Amino acid sequence: MHDQIQSYAKRLKLSWIREHFHEVKASSHEEFLLKLFEEEIQQREERKINLLLKQATLPKASGKPFDWSEVQIPNGLTKEGLLNGEFMDRQENTIFYGGVGAGKTYLATLIGLNAIHRCGRSVKFYTVAGLVNQLLEANEKGRLNKLFKQIEKLDCLVLDELGYIPLHKQGGELLFQVISMCYEARSIVITTNLQFGKWNHVFGDPILTEAVIDRLIHHSHLVVFNGDSHRYKESLLQNE
Repeated sequence: MHDQIQSYAKRLKLSWIREHFHEVKASSHEEFLLKLFEEEIQQREERKINLLLKQATLPKASGKPFDWSEVQIPNGLTKEGLLNGEFMDRQENTIFYGGVGAGKTYLATLIGLNAIHRCGRSVKFYTVAGLVNQLLEANEKGRLNKLFKQIEKLDCLVLDELGYIPLHKQGGELLFQVISMCYEARSIVITTNLQFGKWNHVFGDPILTEAVIDRLIHHSHLVVFNGDSHRYKESLLQNE
């Protein structure tokens, strides 16, 4: 009977029940079934979260509380709402603007982690240069549609470091395709050190730049980071 239960549980893809059903203690049939289902669901949720975390490729978070003291939150958005990713419910975008090391990437990482742990959302983190390189390679190898389909499954796309490296014409056009694909369908979080007026230095084409900005700023929130580099401050403190 033990082997038969394991066999049926395997066919039903009840992996925890298959391995541990004999360990469950209960005073009634109903309690026994309830404990089985509770443990199976918990294990499935944990596996799902771990898979989402692996797929997200988010930077490692230090565990430190985020310092909001020099962050300017726009009207219609709260710190808690931003951290909890409420803008994702409305397929809105957030653009983090500020200097290098001011905490933009760290906040984007915390938002991504919360989206996964709290809501089981699908998140993917790229540097802009990294995504563009993947797009160019996929295009060259005839796998662009496959990469597009992966992005279409996301709830939130995080694009880090827009403005650090100018993009070639084809790379800029492919990135525009991704942004257009996400428009009003999924959220984008962008970190940048450039004002909108200087984005042409990245895309190299005024018409393309205008089209990118038009799609990003519609249904979006601009969060401004006014502080100096946290990494620079910490290095100064360590040297004192």
